Amino acid sequence: MKKKFTLEIINPCSENFDKMIPSTNGSFCNSCAKNVIDLSRKTNSEVAKFISENKDQNICARLKVTQLEEEFECRETSKLNNFKYAAVAASILLASNAIGQEKTPVQTEINSADPNMLIMGKVAYNGTDSAEILVVVKGKLLETKTNKPFTDKKYSNLVLMINGSQSPLKIDSKTGKFSIPVQVLKSSKTLVITITSDDYYFSKEIPFSINSVKNNTLEQNIIIDEDELSKLSTMILGGLGVNYSHEKELKKTKRNI
Repeated sequence: MKKKFTLEIINPCSENFDKMIPSTNGSFCNSCAKNVIDLSRKTNSEVAKFISENKDQNICARLKVTQLEEEFECRETSKLNNFKYAAVAASILLASNAIGQEKTPVQTEINSADPNMLIMGKVAYNGTDSAEILVVVKGKLLETKTNKPFTDKKYSNLVLMINGSQSPLKIDSKTGKFSIPVQVLKSSKTLVITITSDDYYFSKEIPFSINSVKNNTLEQNIIIDEDELSKLSTMILGGLGVNYSHEKELKKTKRNI
């Protein structure tokens, strides 16, 4: 069953999200000792999935103001149907076991493998190299057209993350230089670069090869077009409310999560 809903924040919070401590899904607010979940950069389907998986939770979130005008849709499975499916599955399983017990003959002998079928030697293991290593990525953030750093005042607070690094790094506004430790898999083919500021956001994948790493250091400039820095819409954060709409009813049922 599909359910449609809209989001709201009745009492917006005045805390500065950018000054909070970064966490897995957002940032930690010292004022209220809570994680503020950042939904501002999620797609509609990702937001719907998050809401569906976090029902009845008291959530503080960060949203774009435009998201308050969006209508989301999530799929909800009826509990009654779940019980029916479970009952049917259980009855089938019991029936299968009963039939299996009736038809399976009692085994009175143990069949051993023919000695001629055995082989001896060293065992070779073929698997993907999933070892994770710490790499320091060093370089400069440069603008495509000028091949120079983003020195304009409006780009003075650019922050860099690579592969969702736990310690975002502020880029030197004069030189564009950065040096950031990153955990990567040896088998990785790309790195995810994310650059943010108070008003801008940029994210994309760049090629990566473990062969380019020398002494656990990767020399890698990041060159992007100024137009790729998308200006963010006005943000709002606070206690998240969800308004569920019913197809057969015109009124909305308001419910905080």
